[in-house]
Amino acid sequence: MLFKLSMSGMKSKLKDYIVLLAGLIMSISIFYLFQTLALNKAFIEGNSIIQSIGFIFHAGSFLLVVITFFYILYANSFLLSLRQKEFGMYMMLGAKKYKIKLLMFIETIVLGIISLSMGIVLGIVLAQGIGQLLMNQLDFTGRGYHAFYIPSMTVTITFFLMMFILSAMMNSIKLSRVTVLQLVHSEMQIEHAPIKTKKNIAGSLLACLLLSIGYISMIKMDVLKETGVIIALVATTLGTFLLFISLLPFIIKKLKNHKKLREKGINAFTFAQLSFRINSLTKVLATVAMLVALGAGAIAAGMAFKNNVLLMANGSEIYDVVTHNPTTQEKQILHEITFKQKYQYRYKTDDKYVYYLKEDLEKNRPLVHSQEGRKDFNKFKEISKDLPEGSVLEDGIENGSDSAQIPSEWQEALDSIEPYYAHENHKIKIVDYNMYRKIHGKEGSVFIGNTGDFESYKEELKQLDNIQLHKYKNIDPEQLRSKYSSYEMFYGVSSGTVFMGFFLGIAFLTMMASCLMFKILSGASKDIMRYQMLRKIGVRQELLTKSIYKEIFLIFLFPALIGIAHVLIGMNIFSFILINPYYRVWLPIVIFSIIYVVYYLITVQLFKGIVLPKSIKE
Repeated sequence: MLFKLSMSGMKSKLKDYIVLLAGLIMSISIFYLFQTLALNKAFIEGNSIIQSIGFIFHAGSFLLVVITFFYILYANSFLLSLRQKEFGMYMMLGAKKYKIKLLMFIETIVLGIISLSMGIVLGIVLAQGIGQLLMNQLDFTGRGYHAFYIPSMTVTITFFLMMFILSAMMNSIKLSRVTVLQLVHSEMQIEHAPIKTKKNIAGSLLACLLLSIGYISMIKMDVLKETGVIIALVATTLGTFLLFISLLPFIIKKLKNHKKLREKGINAFTFAQLSFRINSLTKVLATVAMLVALGAGAIAAGMAFKNNVLLMANGSEIYDVVTHNPTTQEKQILHEITFKQKYQYRYKTDDKYVYYLKEDLEKNRPLVHSQEGRKDFNKFKEISKDLPEGSVLEDGIENGSDSAQIPSEWQEALDSIEPYYAHENHKIKIVDYNMYRKIHGKEGSVFIGNTGDFESYKEELKQLDNIQLHKYKNIDPEQLRSKYSSYEMFYGVSSGTVFMGFFLGIAFLTMMASCLMFKILSGASKDIMRYQMLRKIGVRQELLTKSIYKEIFLIFLFPALIGIAHVLIGMNIFSFILINPYYRVWLPIVIFSIIYVVYYLITVQLFKGIVLPKSIKE
């Protein structure tokens, strides 16, 4: 009987339960997505760079558990709020309170089982779809990755069942403390709570202090290492929640009291709406801010690792192309490439030396590292010093030799031009034109070039590498000193992290949208009467629509600003791994902004559909 009663009660509020169910399904599927990576040892061990940042990854996993915990508690408290009036009526008709508690418990568990089943199925589909899409885009094999992963499923089911049972128990305790009259008149209770200025100021100052500690820990990550991750995680999370709880109601109050803003259009109504509901929004908005930081930050980190591959390749090898004595096939490929800078140097070889022509080298001076610090690893400069005639490139000058040693800058340059396998067991000697003509040896040339757009010519450079391997059969692909081979090596090492960043970024941003839309839409039904009243007294639909856009815009704005601030500071976490963690950081922020605006517009349309039904619009 109780089961039938609970099912009929859920059917009576099916629209609200669908919103709740959608949020829970998305939360479960995203939790499962994360666990497919967090628990998949074969995947993590098969991608070496992920092992090096494993601590950060597990810290993120812990943060997701905390956020999901509060999300589930909130979702199930909403479940109680949906039925409070109905439960009050049952009790007025003679139902015992323990029966109502049992009814509530059944509803929570039934909803939990349905959402768990659908959430895991959706999680598997998303894990497979998103995983394969990213692997194809990143040309990443993802060894050990499985969309259907039993350990992840076990952890997800266990965690959420515990959460649903805990929520049901908390709802029962909450129900036992509420009187029948409070249940019956639950919809007439306001959400507004008085703002205590001193308490809010103290809370805001503490929040700023905690955020400062968190930000400093991120900036000094190269010194603090793993300790910095823990401090940043705890301080930033606590600071964010405290900032929204203390400062946001104070800001809304100031906006409401601003005379010029209040008297424009129906802003007085808009700010009053925000003022009355802001206290119930603060924790959700803080959660959304953290999800924005995690989502946009994960995508930014993934893109930073991807861009870092090119920076590392550029830094390890100065030239895009270095080839000795180009063959006809090589010349054809080189002809297809547009070079920003290209030089050709002549040389002769005998049994002992490779003789480079001094005039050629000084006329078109090669590049060397600028050596101005780690961040300038991929910056270069032309050599300013001249080459001593007759100088030799070797570790030490032989006793009795009148040859000078080649200066260190020129040593670095010649090392880039002359890979060890080009002329094994030969030393480099610098000679002028007159001496060069007198040398009896095999003449050759080396071509070097930079395209200025390495990634546009990857296929051509790959072909050149294959020809080089055919030329020098005594070396393996890993020993080939070319920018393309370096790029492939670095990409192979970091592709797992790039995949993880994009994968988790999509997951967090989806969860963020679910949280915010769920919270806004779940309270929309209480606003119908207010909009009806305004419509009846002659307020135009256009003004009501503008009010909705403004109200939801402000709700979306605050977590976005804080979340992006967290991202911009938080990228310092990767400073000890990446050459430049901020390289093209604007791109993931633009991607996030587009996604966020789309969710904002969808939420506005759904909200309008609830509070401005057709009967009112007409």
